[in-house]
Amino acid sequence: MIETVTLLAFIPAALALNLTPGADMMFCFGQGLRKGARPALAASAGISAGSMVHVLLAGLGFGAAVSTLPWLFDVIRWLGVAYLLYLAWRSIQNGAVPAEALAHSGKLAFRDGLLVNLTNPKVILFVLAFIPQFVDPALGPILPQFLTLGLIIAVGGFVVNGMVGMFAGGAGRVLVSNPRASRFMGWVTGGIFTALAIRLAIMERA
Repeated sequence: MIETVTLLAFIPAALALNLTPGADMMFCFGQGLRKGARPALAASAGISAGSMVHVLLAGLGFGAAVSTLPWLFDVIRWLGVAYLLYLAWRSIQNGAVPAEALAHSGKLAFRDGLLVNLTNPKVILFVLAFIPQFVDPALGPILPQFLTLGLIIAVGGFVVNGMVGMFAGGAGRVLVSNPRASRFMGWVTGGIFTALAIRLAIMERA
């Protein structure tokens, strides 16, 4: 059981983090621009699901392995870089997704959000740095506290990133019927994913 005072301190801090522009927000923006509002929400849900996996691993102690084994960190990081570059290439090749393909693209968007989050070792390192500040072993088992606090971050992230993606999706759907605009949106989205890949590639282990 987490004390009310701890929650009152944690929730505003978590919300501030959710509102800070970052890789997850930009990924959902790119998904919304290319695929529309619903796939953007699916991508946001995938990112939140990935965050909960990271929280679970951190609570079980696996995060320490990532932070102490440089080769494991690098393997996960370069998998993430490769996947983001693949998404960038796919966006540039295909342009914006037509309306009739949105139902199927929503499933793919969830998968993409999940995999992009899971292959970002920075997330689990962030979890290890942030959540333990609000965990009190004297209150009982640590894992339930990790999961509760992680759920707050995941829900907040889903709402904020989803809203950003929906905004981008609204703009993208207006232009998708224009072949040139569709192609342009594919290049913009590909550029966003490429920038995220470069950001992850040059990220320092510290």
